[in-house]
Amino acid sequence: MANNTKQMYSPEGYQKLVDELNYLKLTRREEIKEQIAVARGFGDLSENAEYDEARNEQAKVEARILELESLIENAVVVDESNQDTGVVHLGSIVKLHDVEFDEDITYSIVGSNEADPLEKKISDQSPIGRALMGKRAGEEITVETPGGELKFKVLDVSRAKSHS
Repeated sequence: MANNTKQMYSPEGYQKLVDELNYLKLTRREEIKEQIAVARGFGDLSENAEYDEARNEQAKVEARILELESLIENAVVVDESNQDTGVVHLGSIVKLHDVEFDEDITYSIVGSNEADPLEKKISDQSPIGRALMGKRAGEEITVETPGGELKFKVLDVSRAKSHS
């Protein structure tokens, strides 16, 4: 189950992993122990749905804790402070102009485990993310996707957060 592949994370993405792990270990684990203790009080464990549900939840939480520990252990956090802010890299916010649809779109470039298309967070490994890496404002890219060819013009590149 251990996945020893290094994964790139923005500082924010890495912090989310750490926060979730702390929540599961410090809060959720205790809540489930309490649920199990209460369910035991209901009597016969062989026909006790509350007990079974609490034990299943406990198994899920413990599996997620192991997964998070592995992700954190293999995480590579991108240091944005020494990168050229005008060049697209992991952690960049990129404003694009979609040539075909004549509209502007803004994406955050994140590690593959942080990607969330609904939040406009695309992976540096996705077709568009890969094509954008290393580009600057003013450059155009063409991306081959299963749905056909997409053309974009890079309008602006900035960092997700300004570090002082």
